[in-house]
Amino acid sequence: MAKQQLEVLNALDVAKAQLYHFTAIIIAGMGFFTDAYDLFCISLVTKLLGRIYYHVDGSPTPGSLPPNVSAAVNGVAFCGTLAGQLFFGWLGDKMGRKRVYGMTLLIMVMCSIASGLSFGSSPNSVMATLCFFRFWLGFGIGGDYPLSATIMSEYANKKTRGAFIAAVFAMQGFGILGGGSVALLISSVFGSKFKGPTYLMDPLKSTVSQADYVWRLILMFGAFPAAMTYYWRMKMPETARYTALVAKNAEQAAADMSKVLQVKVDVEKEKIEEKSNSFGLFSKQFASRHGWHLVGTALCWFLVDIAYYSQNLFQKDIFSAIGWIPPAKTMNAIDEVYKIARAQTLIALCGTVPGYWFTVVLIDRLGRFTIQLMGFFFMTVFMFALAIPYHHWTLKANHIGFVVMYALTFFFANFGPNATTFVVPAEIFPARLRATCHGISAATGKAGAMVGAFGFLYASQNKDPTKTDKGYPAGIGMRNALMVLGAINLLGFFFTFLVPEAKGRALEEMSGENEEEDNSNIAKTAESA
Repeated sequence: MAKQQLEVLNALDVAKAQLYHFTAIIIAGMGFFTDAYDLFCISLVTKLLGRIYYHVDGSPTPGSLPPNVSAAVNGVAFCGTLAGQLFFGWLGDKMGRKRVYGMTLLIMVMCSIASGLSFGSSPNSVMATLCFFRFWLGFGIGGDYPLSATIMSEYANKKTRGAFIAAVFAMQGFGILGGGSVALLISSVFGSKFKGPTYLMDPLKSTVSQADYVWRLILMFGAFPAAMTYYWRMKMPETARYTALVAKNAEQAAADMSKVLQVKVDVEKEKIEEKSNSFGLFSKQFASRHGWHLVGTALCWFLVDIAYYSQNLFQKDIFSAIGWIPPAKTMNAIDEVYKIARAQTLIALCGTVPGYWFTVVLIDRLGRFTIQLMGFFFMTVFMFALAIPYHHWTLKANHIGFVVMYALTFFFANFGPNATTFVVPAEIFPARLRATCHGISAATGKAGAMVGAFGFLYASQNKDPTKTDKGYPAGIGMRNALMVLGAINLLGFFFTFLVPEAKGRALEEMSGENEEEDNSNIAKTAESA
């Protein structure tokens, strides 16, 4: 038997889109803008770090980060993010969303600045300092995932909730775009002021001393949008669902939402006193009600992130093939940063950003399940289409077709499971466990990102040890790596069937919080009636 919903929660579910909805999207979305900027900007400067700190006299090619250093610099933030998703997800359910929300932002601001100030007496010590601060930066970023999604889901009405949560996540696309734009601006300014010859002409002078400021400024800029958002995050009230259902203070929830919704919400004290479901994460009740849901959200996120982050494997081939990035030895250090940033900005503009916003527009029409299933399906199709005739795509005449297939794979990742895996965990679990379960799902996804970004970087190396990238052992080859990725997308398609559809349904209906726990509560309700 279902309980009648609290008036304050019903008011949230049926409220029309108002200014506070869009304010919340901007406040939470700017956090995600910062998250994406900080996570992805490191890939813009790794080539520069190699030139500055790992130059080898007499080498025919510019210096590059050794494989283990490259993996640490690029991957340590993922490790921090995974830890932060688990910790802050749990803390958000224990202390409240608002109290924890500011902590994550402060960590991001401080560690963005500290990353740009990394110091050391040797190249390895500079990289170690950078990795230390990047880990804690990732820790703060990790907290933003479950908190932003949960806050937005608990503020939104049930009609447009999916679009609002997806809009927060879509700011990730603008963060990637912002990272490229900032790198373009800084490298163009430094390039015009401090001109250097190409590496072929003069290996030492091709990396001017001022280039050391370029990567530091790019990393430090990530603190700016986060700092701008802090004041407004602190002004947001606690979500009504947390206050009413977890803190058991429906009177305060009604007062907070009366101000936000600009309507009068009455407090029904007799409903507050009713016993609500109180099972924990490791209970049999949770396992029977939501166990498979958690398996579904976590595994789908894990699988899509393997595919999504592994797509960087053939970015360098695409960029070189179409002339966006010429050979490194034909450029100086700052010019290389500019061309890498230009290429990644174009990819974000053409493939990444549009996919996110297709999801925003259509998620409450098509539903989460349909979009996720469709996304995994087309990712599988395009991945196999790249893999099976891989030799065909390596021919110069077919490079444009390869770029189109690559862009479509990215598009259907973002107009598909990359977005929906963020949305759904914020909708289907009970309020007291919502941030925790979202954090578990997100952390599992980040584990997949590490497998995709680094496991497949090694696996995709040429089978011939003489043809691998410098410092890497032989792998299974690019074609076989793409075949495995196609199979991973196919698995994601099938695991999507474990995830329920939340379109147009109240959060309490999805989580079962409107249901009575036992027959004694049913009798009590009938008696009071």
